[in-house]
Amino acid sequence: MNSTRRSFLAGTMAATAAATLPPLLAASDIVGLSALELTAAIRARSVSCVEVMQAYLAHIEQVNPRYNAIVNLRDADALLAEARAADADLGRGHYRGWMHGFPHAVKDLANAAGMKTTLGSPIFRDQVAAEDSLHIARLREAGAIFIGKTNVPEFGFGSQSYNPVFGATLNPYDGKSTAGGSSGGAAAALALKLVPVADGSDLMGSLRNPAAFCNVIGFRPTPGRVPLADGFMEELPCNGPMGRNVSDTTRLLASMAGYHPKSPSSLNEPTDQFLQPLARDWRGARVGWLGDFDGYLATEPGVLDLCEKALDGFRAIGCAVEEALLDFSMDSLWQTWLTFRHWIARGRGLALFEDPTLRAQLKPEFVWEVEGGAGLSADDVARASRERARYYGAVLAAFERFDFLVLPTAQVFPFAATTHWPKAIAGRQMDTYHRWMEIVVPGTLSGCPVAAVPAGFGERGLPMGLQIIGPRYRDFAVLQMAFAYEQASRWNLLHPPRLV
Repeated sequence: MNSTRRSFLAGTMAATAAATLPPLLAASDIVGLSALELTAAIRARSVSCVEVMQAYLAHIEQVNPRYNAIVNLRDADALLAEARAADADLGRGHYRGWMHGFPHAVKDLANAAGMKTTLGSPIFRDQVAAEDSLHIARLREAGAIFIGKTNVPEFGFGSQSYNPVFGATLNPYDGKSTAGGSSGGAAAALALKLVPVADGSDLMGSLRNPAAFCNVIGFRPTPGRVPLADGFMEELPCNGPMGRNVSDTTRLLASMAGYHPKSPSSLNEPTDQFLQPLARDWRGARVGWLGDFDGYLATEPGVLDLCEKALDGFRAIGCAVEEALLDFSMDSLWQTWLTFRHWIARGRGLALFEDPTLRAQLKPEFVWEVEGGAGLSADDVARASRERARYYGAVLAAFERFDFLVLPTAQVFPFAATTHWPKAIAGRQMDTYHRWMEIVVPGTLSGCPVAAVPAGFGERGLPMGLQIIGPRYRDFAVLQMAFAYEQASRWNLLHPPRLV
C-alpha cells in the first residue's frame, strides 16, 4: 500500500473532522446524513455501525420495493454481524477507513467477492464473483460493508435501467419514469437515501444520465484515474463515483482512484489531491456553453431553456458564460462513436452471440451492437482512432478560449419506464436505441473529466442536469467548479424526492 493511500485510509478530511453532530443520533436521522457527516458520526461513536446498518435496512425495506434500485440484497443477519464486527474493531482502536461500517451497494456490472454479478442478464443470473473488481476492493479496504447490488440495464447497454432478471428501476421523483442508466439503480438509491454514496461506470453517459434524472452528482473521471483491469490499451469505459453532493462524490473518488499494477494504464498520481478543500475563487473563469451544438441535437422542449437558466449558477460565482462551438463535424463524431461502440460490444459479447441458445436470451439492442461489429475491419478502427484524435484537437482549441465547457446532460426529461428508449425527440426520429443520448458522446470521446450536476426541474417536476467538461487530467478542478456551482444553485441540496 503506498504512503498516500495509507494516509488516506487512516485519516479523515479536515471537513469531516470539523463536522458538528449531536452526541446521539436517532435512527430516523441516520439515513439523512451526508456521507461525510456519517463518517464523522461513526468515528466519534455518536452512532454505532449496527445502528447505521439497522437504520438503512429498515429504510430499504420500506422504500426499495416501490423503486427497485437495490437488487440481490444480502441477508440482514449476516449484515448485522458484519456491522457488529466493525463496531468491535472501533472498540479496539482499529479504524478501517472513512467508509468504516458504511452500507454500500455495488453496481451490478462490477464484482464483489462472494456476491452475484448478474449484469442484468438471465445468462448470468447465478454468477457469483470470485474476487472484487479493483475499485470495489478499494471500497472494501476503506471499510464499506457490501449489502447488495444496484440495478442496471442488461450488460449496461442503454440508458434505461431495466432487465429481464430484476425489472426496471423507477425514478425517485415520480415512481413511474426511468431513473436512467446504466447506473440507474445507483442514482436512484442515492436520491432515495438507500446508500450514503454509490459506485458507477460510464461508457455512454452511464454516470451522467442517471445523475441528471435523479438529481444527484455523477463524475466521469479522466480514463485511468480509476483503474480498469483490461490490459494496456486505454478503454472508453470508466469507473467513477456518485454522491448526493459534490463533497461526498469527491471523497469517494479519493478511495477509488490511484495506480494499480494490474491496470498498467492507470494514472500514477497522488490521490490526496482529492482530499484538499473544494472551495476556491472562480471569478473571471470562462465557461463555454455548447448547448445543442447549434441545433444539431434534437432536444425535448424545455430542456434547453431550463439548462440555460441554470447557467446563472456559474455567473453567480463570477464566471463569464459565452456560447461555444467545437470546430468538428458532430455527424462524423457520431460515426466514430458507432465504430468504437460496435467494437467494444463485439469484444464483450461475441462468445454469447455465437451460441444460438445464448443469443436468444440477449436483448435486441445488444445483438445489434455485436452484429455491427461483425463488419468492422482493423482499418475501420484505425480510421475511427484518427478521427477521435482530430476531435481531441478541436477540444484542445476550445480550451484555449474557455476553462470549462458546459452542455445539458440529456436531450429529454425522464420518460416512462415502460418505454425502452425514445423513438423520436421533438419530431425527429431516433435511428438507433441510443441516439437520444448522443449529447454525452462529446465528453466520452474527449477523454476529459466530466461532472454531472443538477440543473433543476421541468414542468412535470422531473430533474435535468448539466455536464461540466474540463481539460484532461484536471479532475479536481472540475470537481471544484462543480462544488462552487452546487453551492450557488443548490438543486440537489434543497430538493430531495418528496418521499425522503
